[in-house]
Amino acid sequence: MSLLALVLIMPVLGALVLPLVPRGQDMTYRMITLYVMLATFLTSLLLWVEFDASTPLYQFVFDVSLGTEGSMLSTTHFRFGIDGVSLFFILLTTLLMPVCLLASWHSVQYKVREYCIAFLLIEAMVMAVFSALDLLLFYVFFESVLLPMFLVIGVWGARERKIRAAYQFFLYTLLGSVLMLLGVLLMAFQCGSTDIELLTVTEWSHERELLLWLAMFASFAVKVPMVPVHIWLPEAHVEAPTAGSLVLAGVLLKLGTYGFLRFSIPMFPYATLYFTPLMLTMSVVAIVYSSLTTLRQVDLKKIIAYSSVAHMNFVTLGLFSLNTQGVEGAILLMLSHGVVSPALFMCVGVLYDRHKTRLLRYYAGMARTMPIFAVLLVFFTMANISLPGTSSFVGEFLVFAGIFQSSTWAASVAATGMVLGAGYGLWLCNRVLYGVPKPHFISTTADVNRREFWCFVPLIVVVVWMGIYPESYLSMMHTSVANILSHGM
Repeated sequence: MSLLALVLIMPVLGALVLPLVPRGQDMTYRMITLYVMLATFLTSLLLWVEFDASTPLYQFVFDVSLGTEGSMLSTTHFRFGIDGVSLFFILLTTLLMPVCLLASWHSVQYKVREYCIAFLLIEAMVMAVFSALDLLLFYVFFESVLLPMFLVIGVWGARERKIRAAYQFFLYTLLGSVLMLLGVLLMAFQCGSTDIELLTVTEWSHERELLLWLAMFASFAVKVPMVPVHIWLPEAHVEAPTAGSLVLAGVLLKLGTYGFLRFSIPMFPYATLYFTPLMLTMSVVAIVYSSLTTLRQVDLKKIIAYSSVAHMNFVTLGLFSLNTQGVEGAILLMLSHGVVSPALFMCVGVLYDRHKTRLLRYYAGMARTMPIFAVLLVFFTMANISLPGTSSFVGEFLVFAGIFQSSTWAASVAATGMVLGAGYGLWLCNRVLYGVPKPHFISTTADVNRREFWCFVPLIVVVVWMGIYPESYLSMMHTSVANILSHGM
């Protein structure tokens, strides 16, 4: 069995085992799920160890055949495989999933078995998205992730508006993908196949290429999300449980930018160049608008959610610089955001678990009573605003190096987002950690416990490692990025 196949099937097996455990064994459900997720993460590390960075070809490839000999489906094959880009997104997914489970270890007290099954399915589906080598299969898993995430928000959400937020999340992202499905079908009818490698070398007429690019854009822009189709994200974050926010910010937001990188740029080079000014304009508007909006928020989760919109539009800026520095910087920034933003949501979750409120006005002087929490919040806030030595600095530096070569005006306007980012990051730390405590609102406090601290440790390691030694990541993706750009130019 292929190593990649083993990584993909382990969470599915875990989800199938849980219904066999007698009802009411909540701790058993949690322990089985944790062991499966840790085993999946350790197995996924072998992908990195055995990966050959010298070739742009897909590796660990395996086929899934549908049907039996003699039937209509006997020739239907779907392939899975990874290159230097998708490798790190699979590692990011397998790293975050055990952290999500541990972060919600005691906060989820009902329907625990269904909760664990939902997260195992999310893990399997997201990894399938990053490794699918068939466009139709990519679309199926791309949309299937919505179902368990819809349940996580709607069933285990924190407040009364959770049903509304779940429907908003589902409808926004699903409606955007209807056009993508039509585009996939059009490509399949013209090519006779939905194999990604075949579609990448297929030539389209200019008019058809523009239409197909717009069809993909309609789906990916909602997932990023780009302004003005970003409204669902703050609502979903605010209503989702802490673990839901972790997986949403850490993994699901990467599906849109991954789609731009994997499909829009290499498959439709003419349309990509044609629409690059539009993408750059939308990205810089989103960076400035969402950064200014962040300064006006009073809910801790909304502050981090709007900052995520700004950071993900830095990613699209780097991708559509269409040069090696910008694209590699965008990938690093995606990976960094996939670690830093979940850590900040986990900090908010620590406060919410103790005080049952996320409104900023109730917090002040927390550094006096929660010193370990204060250090963690400052560290990840500095990483979020790209302090040198942290993971985000390397990504943003390469993005600006790339975009400055392509568009000096876009680089200049986007640079204001860095200043605004420092403004809302330091403002948040100042409001929460310093000042006079408010005992009439928050009378008892407790610092980060041992379980919560060990949830933060792997994220701290990745932030520092990526910030100090980014070459360990960049060296694995050079060849794959060059291959993508060679098709897209």
